Amino acid sequence: MKIHEYQSRELLQKFGVPVPGGEVVDSAEHAVEAFKRLQKEGATLAVVKAQVHAGGRGKGGGVKLVRTAEECKEAAWNILSKPLVTPQTTGEGVPVNKLLIAAGVDIEKEYYLGMVVDRARGCPVLMASSEGGMDIEEVAAKTPEKIIKEPIDPDTGLQPYQARKVAFQLGMTGKQVGQAVKVMMSLTKLFLGTDASLVEINPLIVTPANADHPDGQVLAIDAKIDFDDNAMFRHKDLQQLEDPAEVDASEAHAAKFGLSYINLDGNIGCLVNGAGLAMATMDIIKLHGGEPANFLDVGGSATEEAVTEAFRIILKDDNVKGILVNIFGGIAKCDIIANAIVSAAKEVGFDVPLVVRLEGTNVEAARAILEKAKGDIPTMTVGNDLTDAAKKITDAIAA
Repeated sequence: MKIHEYQSRELLQKFGVPVPGGEVVDSAEHAVEAFKRLQKEGATLAVVKAQVHAGGRGKGGGVKLVRTAEECKEAAWNILSKPLVTPQTTGEGVPVNKLLIAAGVDIEKEYYLGMVVDRARGCPVLMASSEGGMDIEEVAAKTPEKIIKEPIDPDTGLQPYQARKVAFQLGMTGKQVGQAVKVMMSLTKLFLGTDASLVEINPLIVTPANADHPDGQVLAIDAKIDFDDNAMFRHKDLQQLEDPAEVDASEAHAAKFGLSYINLDGNIGCLVNGAGLAMATMDIIKLHGGEPANFLDVGGSATEEAVTEAFRIILKDDNVKGILVNIFGGIAKCDIIANAIVSAAKEVGFDVPLVVRLEGTNVEAARAILEKAKGDIPTMTVGNDLTDAAKKITDAIAA
């Protein structure tokens, strides 16, 4: 589950990470009011930031630095008035419904700080880099030596000596070290305490030295947090943070029926049971020259109702020109899937080529069901194996 930057900043503050002031608004007029309130608190400039679930907002014009109320109003209106296109969105972009008006601060140095679960190590890992403000993927690809990784015991959490070591490796000095240690300790508590799958502060900054802070202040001025969906039953409060406007309608529909669905750019719809088999199915479609239109895992215990809804979701995509069903029967027996296909044909109707490949429990009974239903589903053919099925659907699309 993803949340907005302004929500991430609020969580950081709740766990003790210092964050500059800011307000979330939904109109240019409210943006001006928020800007004036920040001015009264001592801010001399502000940042207007689009609140969408996509990275690269600055590159798409979704982040603007403003110094006056008039500049703030103009920037807010421009960002809200059209879809935001970033390197992580489609060419059509995404609508912007909310803005964060955040107090601007002077920056001496930028850093990256984040936490993820390292699947290879089997534990959470604190990551840090002196290359803050940049895409961490780009840093990892070009200069991996600049990424510091500190494994964390999930039972004991990050230890102060580990945090100090990371701060020194980043080149921090004086009172910056103690401030950075507090940020890292708080970040770890947030990550472990909320069952997060990703927490990022990019950038974590040090402000220029002044009389009150001779070594500068360590502040988080941007944040991103993702949570493990499987753990959200333990966090009812966090569930309330999800923004329905940012969730793909088809993905939300699929989730109601226990389906895992992700929309892609191709034209061959996929209906598969098992995430690994679904990925393999997409691979073999591409191997034979096709392009998958989606990832759709109906799960190991798919019901007839769920399979019918899966077809309904796939066929809502106007780009879909054919469907490949690839089922390995186990808990979800092949004959149940076959009956579901027949039922879906009656309810939804298939006007595109449909290729079905079934193997596993009750496969012979399933094949008999499909053979009997051929007259009712004229666009359906049966694949002898996965390779045959992939060839048949790609050939049907090309015809």
